[in-house]
Amino acid sequence: MEKNRLDIEASIQRALMNRISLSDLEAVRLILDGNSIIDWNRANFRSNEEAESFLKLHHFNLSNPIDIRRLKYLRESAIAYLEDQFQLRFPDDIKFAQDMRSILVMASQTGGFRRRQILCCVILKLMHVLQHLDAAELRHQLPLAEADLLELAAQKIDKASREIRNSGLPIVSFYGSRKARNSVITKLLAKSENIAATVFDKLRYRIVTEKPEDILPTLVWLTHNLFPFNYTIPGESRNNLISLEDMATKSVYDTVYSSLKSNGIENRPEPVGGNSFSGSNYRIINFIVDVPVRVDHIIPSVQYQTLGSIVYVMVEFQILDQETALSNEKGDSAHRLYKQRQLEQVRIRLRKGGRKKRDLSKSSK
Repeated sequence: MEKNRLDIEASIQRALMNRISLSDLEAVRLILDGNSIIDWNRANFRSNEEAESFLKLHHFNLSNPIDIRRLKYLRESAIAYLEDQFQLRFPDDIKFAQDMRSILVMASQTGGFRRRQILCCVILKLMHVLQHLDAAELRHQLPLAEADLLELAAQKIDKASREIRNSGLPIVSFYGSRKARNSVITKLLAKSENIAATVFDKLRYRIVTEKPEDILPTLVWLTHNLFPFNYTIPGESRNNLISLEDMATKSVYDTVYSSLKSNGIENRPEPVGGNSFSGSNYRIINFIVDVPVRVDHIIPSVQYQTLGSIVYVMVEFQILDQETALSNEKGDSAHRLYKQRQLEQVRIRLRKGGRKKRDLSKSSK
C-alpha cells in the first residue's frame, strides 16, 4: 500500500517536472518577492502555445473578434504613448502585428542584437498598465456592487479549488472566506494607515499542502490555471516560510532552478517581523493578486467597449504545508491570541490615541 502511494507521488512529481520551466520559476519568484512586472527586462514565452495560454488567463480569447480588437487597441495605444513620449520607432512587423502571440514570443528572445526584444517588452509593460487603468475605470462605471464582484471572483476560485484537487497535487485543503465588516473595521483601526483601500484581504483563500515541497508545484499550478502572475500586487507579498531555492533544490526542480539562479537574485524567506500582531513562530506565504473577472456576460460590453470587459478583484492567497499549519495554532501564534492583540491595540488607540509599540522581535508573519 505504501509502495503504491509512493509510486503515485513519484509519477505526479515527474509529470510536474516536465511542466515546470524557467518561466514558471521566474513567475513564482515575482510572487514571493512582491516585485513589479514593470521591472522585468525579458519575458519567458517559448512558443505561441505558451503565449496563448497566458492570454487566456487574462480572459483574452484569440478566437473572439472582440478580444482581438481589444488587444489591438491596447498594443496601438502603448506604441502611440512610447512614440510620443520617448520618440521610439517600431519596425512594421511589430507595429502592425496581426498576431499578439508574436509580440510575447519576440519579447522572450535571448542572445544577439536585442533591440526588437526590448521594444516588444516595453510594449507589453505599457499594455499591462493600460489594461489595468481601463479595468479600474470600468469597475467604477459598472452598476455592480462590490459584493457582486467578490462573488464572481469567489465562483472562479472555488472552481479552481476543485480542479487543483482533481489534478493530483497533494492538497490538504483549499478554502476561502470573506472578511466580516467588524473585522475590516478592527483592521483599519489597528493600522496606522487608516484607509479602506489598504484592506486588500476582503476575499482570501488558504491553501494547505501535504508537505513543504508541494508548495512550489502548487504555486506554478495557480499561475497556469487561475491568475496571471503579472497581476501580483507589488509590495504586498510576505514569505517567512521557505525560500524558492529550498523549494527547488530539495525537489526534482533543482536543474531548472540552476538556470534561474544564474539569471538573478535568489529569493530568501523574510526575517521575523511583518505583521506585528502575529505570534513569534507564525510562518506562512501570503500575497495579493488582482484576479481578472470577465463581466460582459452580466453587462452588455457595447456600453463600455472602449474600456474592455474585464475587471480585477483583489484576493489574498495564503499557502503553507500541513505541519506548519498545525504549528501556527500553537502558543502565541494561535489565531484567537492574534485577535486579542489586535483588539487591544484598537482599544488603546481609541481611548488614548497613538499606537502602542510592540516588540517586533517577538512577532512575525
